[in-house]
Amino acid sequence: MPKMKSNSAAKKRFHKTASGKLKRHKAFRSHILSSKSSKRKRHLRKATLVSEQEQHKFAMLIQS
Repeated sequence: MPKMKSNSAAKKRFHKTASGKLKRHKAFRSHILSSKSSKRKRHLRKATLVSEQEQHKFAMLIQS
């Protein structure tokens, strides 16, 4: 039986930290930015971690 393929889209969007958690970028930062406040856009710039409850879903996708 052949190897399972990793999800290439997930590999590009999530990165593992040294402690094994998954890092991601926040959504709603790509277009229609004029209607969003500067504070909101500034906070969307920072990366964040995938929640504990969701981590197992994405961890399986990015294993290669």
